[in-house]
Amino acid sequence: MKTNSIKTLFIAAILISVTASCKKQLDVKPAFDITDDVVYSSVGGYKQAVAKVYGSFALTGNAGPAGNGDVQGIDEGTSDFFRLYWCAQELTTDEAVVAWGDAGLPDLHNLSYTSNNDFLKGLYYRSLYQITLANDFIRQSADDKVSSRGITGADANEVKNFRNEARFLRAYQYWVLLDLFANPPFVTENDLLGATLPKQTNRADLFAYVESELKDLENVLVDAKQNEYGRADKGAAWALLARLYLNAKVYTGTDRNTDAITYAKKVMDGGYSLISDPRVLMLADNNLNKDEFILTINYDGVRTQGYGGTTFLTHASVGGSMVAATQGVGGGWFGIRTTKNLANLFPSPSGTPDRRAQFYTAGQNIEINEIGTFTDGYAVTKFRNVKRDGTAGSSLDFADVDIPIFRLGEVYLIYAEAVLRGGAGGDNATAVSSFNKLRERAYGNTSGNVASITLDMILEERGRELFWEGYRRTDLIRYGRFTDASYLWPFKGGVKGGRGVEPFRNIFPLPAADVTANSNLVQNTGY
Repeated sequence: MKTNSIKTLFIAAILISVTASCKKQLDVKPAFDITDDVVYSSVGGYKQAVAKVYGSFALTGNAGPAGNGDVQGIDEGTSDFFRLYWCAQELTTDEAVVAWGDAGLPDLHNLSYTSNNDFLKGLYYRSLYQITLANDFIRQSADDKVSSRGITGADANEVKNFRNEARFLRAYQYWVLLDLFANPPFVTENDLLGATLPKQTNRADLFAYVESELKDLENVLVDAKQNEYGRADKGAAWALLARLYLNAKVYTGTDRNTDAITYAKKVMDGGYSLISDPRVLMLADNNLNKDEFILTINYDGVRTQGYGGTTFLTHASVGGSMVAATQGVGGGWFGIRTTKNLANLFPSPSGTPDRRAQFYTAGQNIEINEIGTFTDGYAVTKFRNVKRDGTAGSSLDFADVDIPIFRLGEVYLIYAEAVLRGGAGGDNATAVSSFNKLRERAYGNTSGNVASITLDMILEERGRELFWEGYRRTDLIRYGRFTDASYLWPFKGGVKGGRGVEPFRNIFPLPAADVTANSNLVQNTGY
């Protein structure tokens, strides 16, 4: 069994509940009848409380794995943050299709989603739920409250560190909403919960807020690589700033590539290093990848049992003639595969193969004729619930594989892309070197190295390096290829050969129920 640094405990959290309609979606009751003064009476209580803020990334309810989820109105097994985020970021692109016909699920790959899509609603409310947990913790850990509870000295400083981490987790979730929904409701610890309807922010203002929070946090978080595994530090703030700035033109209309270079370079100089073999990035003992991973969502087959996260990725990707045991699971769910667009990024093996090409092809067709047929489309074996020594994880039903929210491989590619997009403060030689470091690891030698790079090469390399990790939709939008007819994939737009769709689909709709319930909200264009 893998030991996670953050052990999920319980805290009674107040949610954003402004009307009966919203309460139906976001109603969570405390597991015990306990007051804030009891929960937060000691530094240990604060650590238990911040563990709930972290734990909400990996768990779906206080009991789990199904039956009484944190977010109501969606099946608990589906309501895990990363599972929902993955569906939004991957099923909408050339990297993934799913055989299942759950209401709203096929609409993601078809790019025909509406404001009533259950999966997008689930993600929206999951992010707001996690923001609310963070807000409550930040409110309860204000200096005056900590002092009033008799917590002083080193203990008070530790609580302040917890508060800074909660602020980072909130900033990350607001970035998720910024990227996917653009104009969500906005609430901080300073808003009196339930007193008024949450006001709507806009994309430019939310960008500025996330940027300002991260710029402050980079000065007060624990130094890079000095926190417990799975907890936020300065490296996480730098990585999110680099990602934010790389996408700034999409969010605000203004390039911030110079800033992307600055913060990517901070990560690159922060003591991180690539592990030697990309095939062990997503295994059951990938907590050993601490030198490359900057921040992770920690999963454990015993302690974080749920049907989302890497349990979803390791089980749903198994089907056809695959032997489930080789993937470290008790059985496959016959669900998710990839399209030929991703498979074709990896040339047929000749000489030294790219070790990142982790596909199962026996009995699988590269062409997709029927999305509902698992054997149409190559299966992906990147996520395996087995350890480096080949033994299974702690459970065949629930995965031990952690998800890196940020890792060094992404940052190398951010730096290279920002340089090619004209950012100042970087140089082409370092950009090419960063690109080649990933190629050398992929091939195990220098046979894949290049002398120069282009933006198209970087997008292709991001596909090879980061596929199925939750990046693709954002990448395709930044490159102008998500909705455009110039780049197609099987069943894009619901047509076998693919077609372009309306540009408004670059942004997801706010849930219709929330727009109806909150008169401050205006629906995103096109919905």
